[in-house]
Amino acid sequence: MRSKKFILLVVFLVLLLLSQIPFAYRRYKLRRLNAAVQQLNSQRVVPERHNGFVDYKGVVHVHSFLGGHSSGTFSEIISAAQANQLQFVVMTEHTEKDFDTAAMTLSGMHGGVLFLNGNEVSAANGDRFLALPREILIAAYPEEFKSLEITSVEGIEIYNVFTNAKQINPVVAFFDVLWSRRSYPELIFALYLQRPDENLKKWDQALATSRLTATAGNDAHANIGVSLKDSSGKTLLGIQLDPYETSFRLVRLHVLLEQDKPLDTPALLDAITAGHCFIGFDFLGDSSGFSFDAENNEERKTQGDEIFLKNETRLRVQVPVSSRIVLFKDGAVFVDESGISAKELAITERGVYRVEVYLPQLGNLVATKPWIISNPIYVR
Repeated sequence: MRSKKFILLVVFLVLLLLSQIPFAYRRYKLRRLNAAVQQLNSQRVVPERHNGFVDYKGVVHVHSFLGGHSSGTFSEIISAAQANQLQFVVMTEHTEKDFDTAAMTLSGMHGGVLFLNGNEVSAANGDRFLALPREILIAAYPEEFKSLEITSVEGIEIYNVFTNAKQINPVVAFFDVLWSRRSYPELIFALYLQRPDENLKKWDQALATSRLTATAGNDAHANIGVSLKDSSGKTLLGIQLDPYETSFRLVRLHVLLEQDKPLDTPALLDAITAGHCFIGFDFLGDSSGFSFDAENNEERKTQGDEIFLKNETRLRVQVPVSSRIVLFKDGAVFVDESGISAKELAITERGVYRVEVYLPQLGNLVATKPWIISNPIYVR
């Protein structure tokens, strides 16, 4: 009887060890990716800007303890923003019936970081929006949206970390975290990152008749994990799987302000509504310095702007490292070139042009996953 139990125990242990081989291999792939990302960042050459804009990086769609769903504190959010060297954070608190969570959340300058106070709100039909100051609305979770034909909407959240994470098998994620969280906390997400195909398709279709700024949502809650607390609420033992510091590294909104403008709430809101911004999955490499501009012999414009089709109308893309640059026209691939850090081309047709950038040199794990998604330039 004892020998039979012993055999069963040995078989169980062998099967357990065998089951961990894929996760050990995935950790090995993350180690290689980490080395490749470090090498990539060391090769960055920030292009000289000719458009007169300065790049400020931040995150959008962040929740604290206000409105439930999170126990994250203001201090934790400020510290995470500072650790990531962010210049701004857009708070989007869940609403409460009895008090105004937007008025109570972080606003203004804290620790050298600009905070904008907003809410995540729901319409009667279930559509959800990020409501920012000046009554600016961004369509959130567009994969669940009934219609984007809403004149009051200024932007669309084409990518959301939580939406992406919902597609992850929790058992697989548990072992990935067990193997790799300590060494590669943000790079774990490379195993699961997906291009938001359907959201991009909806956005491209909407751009045919509207101007909509694309944003990305970190949807940061810092509420995933296991912990043991005492009666006062102090954590005695625990593991946090989505701390703000990690979440803020995954995806960022890079906002472009004119060189003579200070970073403040009005300037930031103006830039976002104008589409003077781009999305960077910065855990794959610092995307600061990317530019997408248009010019003719009379004017020069940047992403989010309109430019008239005249003689010598040209588009220019510049990237801080050698990349695969994909230019879209009206939602269809127009140019697709690899191994370049700049691309300039003459435009002879009106349309809505936008850019996606990829990093195939980082390896198969992320070769087909976007690094940068620009906002469009409208050639009229």
